[in-house]
Amino acid sequence: MTFPPPHLVLRTEAGDRYLPLVGSNCWTIGRGRDNTFILTDRWISRNHAMIQKMDTGDFYLVDLGSRNGSFVNGRRVSIPITLKDANHLLFGETELEFHCPNLEMDIESGIDADDSQDFTATLHVRRLISVMVMDIRDFTVLTRKLDERILSEVIGSWFRQAGDIIRNYGGWVDKYIGDAIMAVWFHGAEGVNSTEMLRIFQALRDLHEVTKELSKTYPLPFPLRVGAGINTGYAMVSNAGSTERSDYTALGDTVNVAFRLESSTKEIGMDIALGEGTYKYISALETNHQKFQEYKVHLKGYDDQTITYAGTFNHLNNFLGRKLLSKKNLNSY
Repeated sequence: MTFPPPHLVLRTEAGDRYLPLVGSNCWTIGRGRDNTFILTDRWISRNHAMIQKMDTGDFYLVDLGSRNGSFVNGRRVSIPITLKDANHLLFGETELEFHCPNLEMDIESGIDADDSQDFTATLHVRRLISVMVMDIRDFTVLTRKLDERILSEVIGSWFRQAGDIIRNYGGWVDKYIGDAIMAVWFHGAEGVNSTEMLRIFQALRDLHEVTKELSKTYPLPFPLRVGAGINTGYAMVSNAGSTERSDYTALGDTVNVAFRLESSTKEIGMDIALGEGTYKYISALETNHQKFQEYKVHLKGYDDQTITYAGTFNHLNNFLGRKLLSKKNLNSY
């Protein structure tokens, strides 16, 4: 059985337009000419919203801090929300419908030979990666104290700027998860060189700086804070994209540990927790006065204690102050 590809239907006075969600795993919506789908509606922001396809096949709608909000079935979106087939979307005064056929059977059992021209076969490879998980602290408290409109703008702006930073430093945003982001960097089989690892740490510092700036821009009840876990190791990587644009996602223990390390920062009172694999690649760069100290933590779901190397953002800044390449060289990546 052949299914139509996921798509949006744009309702206009001149008739319906068909907007296919194919060839990528991320589509942006807004008035700006740099968007995937450009909507000429004066109530829509330049960069209004984003739809992202996850490795599970789910589609998420992320509001990018738009002034007038994004709505699903009449309800304003404050955090990323999973889209369902036939959901009604509203941006400004523009209505769209989201349609996604049920492909679970094809994903589980493989693609039928008759449908080989309609889908790109999934490829699974084992790759050396670094995974960064960053989470906004006290987000639940923030949702209770902050107006929904302002909350949507803050989180949307954070997601948008965070995504730009991660991509600028060679990474890929794999997931937006409520108040958190998972990003992946891919390394060669020969290992990770110091330049690659320093770019990841520079991205981490820039993410922290962006978070601080948002606290100055919006009337928040308390300054935004973030914590991060970074882990480096091998994982199974799936490329479910097209030949023109890869669509990567990573699964396995390396990814799970990154999430657990981020959670452990609250336990040990630090901002950043590094896995042993990550620390191995920067340990040679540390001075006698180490910026990241060794801790033993209990990670949820693991029987034995795990060694992590943790520090604050001040420690990170001190570390990068001496070791990082000039920004000019980094931007040439």
